[in-house]
Amino acid sequence: MSTANLLDPITADAGETRFSGLDHWMQGRTLYGGASALIAYTAVTRAFPDLPPLRGAQIAFVAPTGPEMELRREIVRQGRNVAQVRSEIWCAGACALTAFWLFGTDREPNALHDAAPVDEWPGAPEDAEPAMHGKGPAFIQNNFEILRAQEHQGPGAPVVRRWARLTERTGLDPVSELILMGDVLPPGAMRAMQRQGPLSSINWSFNLLDSAPATRDGWWLAETASQHADAGYSSERLRLWNADGKQILDGMQCVAVFG
Repeated sequence: MSTANLLDPITADAGETRFSGLDHWMQGRTLYGGASALIAYTAVTRAFPDLPPLRGAQIAFVAPTGPEMELRREIVRQGRNVAQVRSEIWCAGACALTAFWLFGTDREPNALHDAAPVDEWPGAPEDAEPAMHGKGPAFIQNNFEILRAQEHQGPGAPVVRRWARLTERTGLDPVSELILMGDVLPPGAMRAMQRQGPLSSINWSFNLLDSAPATRDGWWLAETASQHADAGYSSERLRLWNADGKQILDGMQCVAVFG
């Protein structure tokens, strides 16, 4: 099953939708967050194909997502430059995911400030060693290549950094690829845990820094970093850079830390 085939059942019409072959995209008992977010995004773009470029999103992972879904979406407001769109995934009569998407046209810039270059550049992905080979949840083993991008391993500073790419990208536009990629790494809080236990993404918000993202050979440098962890939760910063070190995505996430 190709990555693009994951999206085949989605049409321009809302309503009940059945997905097959989701075993390769599971994370425990639910669909991997990046895949469910991409389904919600694709439901929007197929219903409203004339939207301007995506600029940002706010996504809440409310409940486990399975193969039987009801897809809902609506334009909340569409102005001259900006459109704001809501989409939801419902499973078994309950909301499983809700998302708010921000689309906006390019305008003449009145502020110019580039994102800071990546610190501690790990070197090109072509020179990196494999990581997580044959390990991790089903969605990683079946759909991603993961390479090392930091010397540190095991407990320590709560930062996880890896090179990552989809093994099958045919048929995906660059923005869809980033949505599928953005949540691929475990939280940085994993390195600060006192004992092993499950972690679960609760939400994910991000801004796209480039409306036409591009990289080399599908490789993206992904990083998750815990900004603060306590009381069973971690506030995480998620970032993606392309293979030349240009930051493309800037995001945040709340993670539940169990155990």
